[in-house]
Amino acid sequence: MIRRTKGTPALRLVGVVAAGMLALAACGGSSGSGTSDAGSSGGGGKIAVSLITKDSTNPFFVAMQKGAKSAASDEGIDITIASGKAEGDDQGQIDAIENAITAQQKGILITPMSTGVNDAIQKARDAGLFVIALDTPTDPPDAVDITFATDNRAAGNLIGKYAAAKLNGQKAVIALLDIFDDKVVSVDYNRDQGFLEGMGIGDIGDPKKNGDEPKTGTYSGGDYQIVGNVATGANEEGGRTGMEQLLSKNKDINVVYTINEPTAAGASAALKAAGKSDVVVVSVDGGRAGVEAVKAGTINATSQQYPLKMASLGVKAIVKIVKDGTKPQNSPGLDFYNTGVTLITDEPMDGVDSKDSAFGLENAWG
Repeated sequence: MIRRTKGTPALRLVGVVAAGMLALAACGGSSGSGTSDAGSSGGGGKIAVSLITKDSTNPFFVAMQKGAKSAASDEGIDITIASGKAEGDDQGQIDAIENAITAQQKGILITPMSTGVNDAIQKARDAGLFVIALDTPTDPPDAVDITFATDNRAAGNLIGKYAAAKLNGQKAVIALLDIFDDKVVSVDYNRDQGFLEGMGIGDIGDPKKNGDEPKTGTYSGGDYQIVGNVATGANEEGGRTGMEQLLSKNKDINVVYTINEPTAAGASAALKAAGKSDVVVVSVDGGRAGVEAVKAGTINATSQQYPLKMASLGVKAIVKIVKDGTKPQNSPGLDFYNTGVTLITDEPMDGVDSKDSAFGLENAWG
């Protein structure tokens, strides 16, 4: 989601915009394999677009949907909100893409589930739709016209540096709670591998693959051992059962990487049930509930990202290209447009840029 911290004034502005966006009510229904909030087609001269998220229950995607509706209202366009049923529902997203093509819409904003939706995305582009990825870059990046996203590698790197500093030379006994073990998703491997790089682990194996790194070696503070990687589905229940599974293998775990804050909540519950209170838990998201967990000490640090900004920029980009042909550009040196990330913690570590939970709550979504 290698990182600079965004300046305070800019993020305060994001917080104000987010507050306004989140005041809008979401509405929904069901359609095909996913969920949908019906919008008009591309006919009649009015611009119509679709936002297709991974699901409509994760607070991150709920916030993104609200941000997109707000931006669409401001721009005077019609927007269809659709999603898969849950993480891993490629078909739900494919059906929503097909619906956008049939409706002759002008563009699609999508948080791509996996490489399994690439063919459908290409079909949409071949039909003349402008396709923008949000949050999750496609693999390869040029499968879409542009991506608005957190630098997820940098987000993982930040929490890895934090965890290494927090250990203060102790042996790191690491649990890695990912999304999948049977799909290739850039957000999954970039956060996981970025975390290991931030820890100062030199050999991470294939940088686009989770779990093939050496299970023992050295990090920036000393020796490390990786107990294992577990697929959690990026949800609280998966985080709890995944943590229980790894604790059954090694009760000495003292560092827990989690793909997102719902996963961290489940992992923290499992740690508490096991009577373990001396574990460094880090995550990525920056939602209100997650930052509250940082404030309470349940999560030690999280990398905050900005889904409302992603959605708003995406909607405006499609309107701009339809109206005058102006295409958005990637951030310098990157293959996507970087929407920023900030480490949030109330236990700052020397040499690791961060902001406290008060700042995190001011700029939180959800």
